Amino acid sequence: MSILVNSLAFALYMLAALLSRPSPVMALGHAEGAVTGAMQRSERWSTWVMALAWIAQTVTFALVLHGELQPHFGFAQALSVTFWLVAAVYWVESLYYPLQTLRSWICVLAAVSILLTWVFPGGFTPPYGAGPTFALHWAMGIAAYGLFGAATLHGILLWTAERSLHRRKGSVAGVSRSLPLLTLEKLTYRLAGVGFVLLTASLIFAATFSEELFGRPFEFNHQAVFGIAAWVLFGILMIGRVFLGWRGTRALVWLFSGTVLLMLTYIGSRFVLQVILHR
Repeated sequence: MSILVNSLAFALYMLAALLSRPSPVMALGHAEGAVTGAMQRSERWSTWVMALAWIAQTVTFALVLHGELQPHFGFAQALSVTFWLVAAVYWVESLYYPLQTLRSWICVLAAVSILLTWVFPGGFTPPYGAGPTFALHWAMGIAAYGLFGAATLHGILLWTAERSLHRRKGSVAGVSRSLPLLTLEKLTYRLAGVGFVLLTASLIFAATFSEELFGRPFEFNHQAVFGIAAWVLFGILMIGRVFLGWRGTRALVWLFSGTVLLMLTYIGSRFVLQVILHR
């Protein structure tokens, strides 16, 4: 059952990615008449195909939560849940903002993450004594992963667009002319801001859980170090944006650096243990 539903989600994500591919005319922003109508139909189709893919992936998670499937959790599963959340955030955004090129990338990444769950099924055992506090820490952490993942994809699009403008190209790569760069920038850091709040909550719940179980708020391990380091970088980014007016490359460097550290906190460490060290 799970293989069938996951296969459906994979196929639908890939179909949505194909339907979302921008034509050269679209990239230049000069589509008119019949071409515009064809692109609008393709965009509508890709929007709903992506929604169906997301629903199919959600069914798999629901089966696990309902106890119909044995839960497995490793780096691939964490990646899959992350892009599931990224896809949800993007789909809602796409109803209001034209981000066709970004949809194609998100669908491909979501499909690849599903493929990885087949290759690396993984396994996950919650810590002894794990209760509601641990569940909240885990849920907040995964949600933060998804929001920072979405913010990073927006940031890559923003960085590409700014480079195109600086090189004085006639087109802005991957960005529709109907979407101002200032709007894209606001969306990027709005997602990062909400992600920072969730990451903060996740760390607080982690400290509470650790205090209850081990008698100290944090254990000195790679997950704690990377998690706190990522939180510090994102905190500096938030301060720089609000009080110092950071924009452009300076702000994006902090966003990308924090995201890399956040990915290393769980997904990266689980990849090393599961794939390289076979533990």
